[in-house]
Amino acid sequence: MKVYLDNGASTKVDEKVVKEMIPYFTEKYGNASSLHSFGRYALEGLEKARRTIAKKINSRADEIIFTSGGTESDNLAIYGAAHINPKKKHLITSAIEHPAVLKTFQNLEKKGFKVTYLGVDKGGFVDIRELEESLTKETVLVSIMHANNEVGAIQNIREIGMLCHKYGALFHTDAVQSLTKVPINVKKDHIDLASFSSHKIHGPKGVGALFVRHDLDLEKLMHGGKHEFDRRPGTENVSGAVGFAKSVTLVKDKDVKRIKKLRDKLIDGILKEVKDSILNGSRERRLCNNVNISFKGIEGETVGTYLDIKGIATSTGSACASKSLNPSHVLVAMGLKVEQAHGSIRMTLSKFTTEKEIDYVLKVLPGIVKKARRISMF
Repeated sequence: MKVYLDNGASTKVDEKVVKEMIPYFTEKYGNASSLHSFGRYALEGLEKARRTIAKKINSRADEIIFTSGGTESDNLAIYGAAHINPKKKHLITSAIEHPAVLKTFQNLEKKGFKVTYLGVDKGGFVDIRELEESLTKETVLVSIMHANNEVGAIQNIREIGMLCHKYGALFHTDAVQSLTKVPINVKKDHIDLASFSSHKIHGPKGVGALFVRHDLDLEKLMHGGKHEFDRRPGTENVSGAVGFAKSVTLVKDKDVKRIKKLRDKLIDGILKEVKDSILNGSRERRLCNNVNISFKGIEGETVGTYLDIKGIATSTGSACASKSLNPSHVLVAMGLKVEQAHGSIRMTLSKFTTEKEIDYVLKVLPGIVKKARRISMF
């Protein structure tokens, strides 16, 4: 049996998404900036996609900027917002952000900005009091992710957004993992900028979006034409945007509930059947599809390799850091010892995951852990 449990890294493209995209390769393939009928057909598809995504997060259509993915969206939001007010040079983020956020802040530090990196508790949550104590009149931007990609911790972004606005700071959230899984309302949540990605929700790779509050004058990352409301130059990926928008409409509340039920079955089964295993992160405030487990006395890489031999795809943390030998910065920030962090695996489900697949994982995993412990250097 083949079981794909690495949906936090990328998802299978829904066949309905593919069907929606095909006409924009074969019939409506014009440049959306062209004035002829081919261009108009492409533009109609692009603007419909923009309206669909805007409706999902309660924004205006002209506040949705299409990008190449979550990384570009994060970079544009952070670089662009950091330079809005030359008199403010203080930035705040958390220690468990995605590398696309952390490395952008680290680069800004080299350029003269002061960055405060907030710690998190054992559940992976930012301390609101620490955030408030860190905010000053010099703070131009706070960037806290909506849901963590490794342990699924869902932050209270509404409270964070309100606090940022109280002190006159802009609030950006990386919502790449949370879109369609957790409700997002940019107005009620006091969000100024939010990053999204298509391939995490059964859409195509290479397309994402950035919500930018309409009155913000972001500094651009790239220069060229006046595409995307003069915020992001370059010919738009119309087929990608159309597919992205379709994927947003396909995940329903019933899918989220079913995924959560399978997630809980997987968690309970592992903790019951595998001795010295612990769930990393909160059980309650957790993404519906995320399971992150540490196994005492073994390397997560070893477990992942054996699972792969059995046809089960998992990861040992963020896909973007999978080639790194360093322990997960997220788990270390949450207080795990280095050997505990190295002994973790992440399993992320999707709407296509079946109960039969979960049963198969629970059948083979205990034996794999036993085998890995027999040969472990620990």
